[in-house]
Amino acid sequence: MGHKVVVFDISVVRALWETRVKKHKARQRKEAERLEQSALEKIKEEWSFAAECQRKGIPQAQYCKNGFVDTSARLLDKMEQGSLARRSSCAKDGARRSSRFVFELCGEHWKELPDTLQEQTHLKEWHISNTLIQSIPTYIELFQAMRILDLPQNQISHLPAEIGRLKNLKELNVSFNHLTSVPAALGDCVGLERLDFSGNLELTELPFELSNLKQVTFVDISANKFASVPICVLRMPSLQWLDVSSNRLSDLPQDMDRLEELQTFLLYRNKLTYLPQALLNLKKLTLLVVSGDHLVEFPSALCDESSPLKFVSLMDNPLAKTGCEQGQESSESEQDRRHFDKEFMKAYIEDLKERESVPSYTTKVSFSLQL
Repeated sequence: MGHKVVVFDISVVRALWETRVKKHKARQRKEAERLEQSALEKIKEEWSFAAECQRKGIPQAQYCKNGFVDTSARLLDKMEQGSLARRSSCAKDGARRSSRFVFELCGEHWKELPDTLQEQTHLKEWHISNTLIQSIPTYIELFQAMRILDLPQNQISHLPAEIGRLKNLKELNVSFNHLTSVPAALGDCVGLERLDFSGNLELTELPFELSNLKQVTFVDISANKFASVPICVLRMPSLQWLDVSSNRLSDLPQDMDRLEELQTFLLYRNKLTYLPQALLNLKKLTLLVVSGDHLVEFPSALCDESSPLKFVSLMDNPLAKTGCEQGQESSESEQDRRHFDKEFMKAYIEDLKERESVPSYTTKVSFSLQL
């Protein structure tokens, strides 16, 4: 009795299997395409987008058209751009905190710097804020790599002369402390680019030695007791931003035009009665704020088309007429005042943005003048 032997061709089996695998993958692709085009996928996309808006703190209604979410509009709205900028800033802060070259301290439970700090002379940045610390130790001179001293809102009453030995220092912020003077040795930090002494309330002068700071582009001495613009500030040829608001200035020096690079000049809440003609020589000045002073005289040429000024604020001054008014009295309603406030903030923010990039002032922008 014979036996039947079944012989299989393995190549046929392989071909059959590969065909089934190809068909399965093809079905998967079609299903994926179908899901992408289906309402379910659209709902999922909108849900993800809504979650994204919530994370950014932006109303989803900003992106709705005819009751439907317009996801193509993302990143086009100024509000979201501002949110992205804040997120970017937070990301930078997070990276900064993780850096082994940065020291941070915050909180009113701190009354003095930790003893171990003087051993970390490799540090390049100090960020100390909202503490009860009253002084900066003299061993700060050991931190030769220091680039940024950010010390706002503490109880600091004086800075040590040893700070002048930080040859690589670029930024110094001691705003809203209790300084009554600034050490002359600070003038030895010739690489400084930013100085912020605002909100100390009792500062009346800056040492002449700060005239050596030829690379400074930003100076804020607002909310103090300066009776005049410090001479050393007038000797800073690279200065672009100057804030002397909320002081006791009764006039401006006639040689203000020494600051040939000045772009933003904030003078509000002083005791100024007039503005010098020298301001007309500041060819790069684009923003001037003299609100809340005692102006009775104003160079009308600042309003000419040839003037580089993009925005002037003269609110809350006793000025009656200027060349800009062309003999007409100015009466301002509360609605006009609110409109002006918004307009000023817009121009102010635009000026800040332009300072962060390469400025281009080829287009003349009309400015508003309010009395």
